[in-house]
Amino acid sequence: MSGPADRPATIEDVAKLAGVSIATVSRAIRTPEKVAESTRKKVTAAIARTGYIANAMAQSLRSGRSKMVMVLTQSIADPNFPGILIGLEKAANDRGYGVLIGNTEGTIDLEQNHMQFLTSGMVDGLILLTGHIPVAGRPKAPATSFPPMVTACCPVGDAALPYVGVDDVAAAKMATEYLISLGHRRVCYVAGAPSNAVSDLRFEGYQKGLAEASEPIPPWSVEGDGSSEGGRAAIERLFIKDTLPTAFFCFNDNTAIGVISALRLRGYRVPEDFSVIGFDDIPFASNITPALTTVRQPRHHIGEIAMETLLNGLSATPTGTKTLDATLLHGDLVVRESCGPVNNA
Repeated sequence: MSGPADRPATIEDVAKLAGVSIATVSRAIRTPEKVAESTRKKVTAAIARTGYIANAMAQSLRSGRSKMVMVLTQSIADPNFPGILIGLEKAANDRGYGVLIGNTEGTIDLEQNHMQFLTSGMVDGLILLTGHIPVAGRPKAPATSFPPMVTACCPVGDAALPYVGVDDVAAAKMATEYLISLGHRRVCYVAGAPSNAVSDLRFEGYQKGLAEASEPIPPWSVEGDGSSEGGRAAIERLFIKDTLPTAFFCFNDNTAIGVISALRLRGYRVPEDFSVIGFDDIPFASNITPALTTVRQPRHHIGEIAMETLLNGLSATPTGTKTLDATLLHGDLVVRESCGPVNNA
């Protein structure tokens, strides 16, 4: 559908076709969450039929909002990232927002480039998946000096920021208890990098699981770096010692895959000789041999809640105070083939 002489469709054309007022069309475009779903569908259908394109720049100038959110991540290659992004984009699209991805690769220079979108007003808020407040250009600036931010998956330890993620402590405790239920009493935690806050939380849960066993079990850990190569290296360091564990609880699935690879290269069988459990349930976890027992993160749900938390904060009336708002989601134990009863032979 087009107007006389093929003129560009107007908001009046959309309103007439949808059978609603111009104000309702405008509201459906700018704040769709405030419009009934049936009305929103009629407006969307009318926009599609007329070919009407809202002037986003003009709307932005009038509202003082760009209707864009930036997601800052250390690496889009992180196997957890696609699932989180799906949840983020779904929640953003439902509210009429777009998403920009800032991939920093852990470098200050790239972070600085992405931060220009914030300082120029091109985005309204920020979702942090990096585990730290942006340091580019102002390393000592408090979180309150930035536009609204929500951190997800990795906490930054700042009480001014809402956090959304899996309950790492509870999930790690559950994984450890599962190994103990199989008879394992020498369970080694293969950690992430020393500065990784998530690894520390999972180690805390692992320690709780050991401490609450019928007979308390001493903790045992070896350092990794979150990669499969780090898992392989951890095994090589352990085999220098006289005593070996019977089970490994790994910081993440990549580490667990490296652990299994190193054990098999040495001629050991998993789970007959050693049990291995991971964390995250990345897509590859079910495709290795043996299929990896792990803890599944609700990635889509984390993304959705993180975006909803940010957008709710953007639409709320400022109160002058900010408090920590942590949303911790349940992790699910996914039992596959890499864990078995302890081999006492």
